[in-house]
Amino acid sequence: MKAIKEIIETPTNFTGSEMTRNLVEREILARWGKSEALRYDPYQNCRTFRQWLVVNRKVRVGEHGIKSVIFIEKKDSQGNVTGRIKRSIVLFFDLQTEPIT
Repeated sequence: MKAIKEIIETPTNFTGSEMTRNLVEREILARWGKSEALRYDPYQNCRTFRQWLVVNRKVRVGEHGIKSVIFIEKKDSQGNVTGRIKRSIVLFFDLQTEPIT
């Protein structure tokens, strides 16, 4: 079984949007305080429900996710970006999860 540190060190597929990072960080600050907001790392400890399952953790019963948005690039047949599609996602902070037993 992997240690929590090893699991959390598995990177997410966060693409680096500063707007998304700020939205999630503000929600963490409101829910859990400044110390947890400072600990927030979008590449490590904030994931979707399925991403937590991949690293052998599950979201605790009754936890409410953090709503966020992502933008998916739309490309033509040559691979050129022709637009962006906005999608809503729900993320869970590591405090909201527990190991799968």
